[in-house]
Amino acid sequence: MLNIVIFGPPGCGKGTQSAMLTEKYNLVHLSTGDVIRKEIKSGSDFGNQLKSIVEKGELVPYELIIKILETSLAKHNDASGFIFDGFPRTIAQAKDLDDILAKDNQSVSMVISLCIHDSKVIERLLNRAKIEGRKDDTEEVIKNRLKIYKEQTCPLIDFYKEQGKYVEIEGDCSIDDIFGQISKIIDNHTITA
Repeated sequence: MLNIVIFGPPGCGKGTQSAMLTEKYNLVHLSTGDVIRKEIKSGSDFGNQLKSIVEKGELVPYELIIKILETSLAKHNDASGFIFDGFPRTIAQAKDLDDILAKDNQSVSMVISLCIHDSKVIERLLNRAKIEGRKDDTEEVIKNRLKIYKEQTCPLIDFYKEQGKYVEIEGDCSIDDIFGQISKIIDNHTITA
């Protein structure tokens, strides 16, 4: 099974690349935000519980995020693998993901980090905010998201480097160039695995 963690700063193209990789390699794209929205839309008891939290503008508690991941993994136990987008964000979460996968004798196969300069992130997100009419993505908010990313998520780099699973991709290329680089890494991994 191929289990990929994809991460990088906001606006680096994780969602775009995940969608392309999902299609090419028959993987399940697990974006915690997407899973929460889908669960709410389903009208299940769990979805209704999440809806009441989200409608109050509160963050979904971490214990529920773990439950969401476990539920999603169980629903797709016939998949060729998963792309984890937006999770893990901290070393503690990475260890929890390892524990969840280990229950099915699985592990993270590789971690792909899309690297891009802060100035490019700000430019992309401000442009996206204009196109989508999002008033919450101001330069100040984007800079704060970048700060949180560096403080909380960047420590994962060393965590995964120590395991020999970390790969950096230059994220300031065309979508197709990035996809080509990632595909080559995955293809080489599956040959040697």
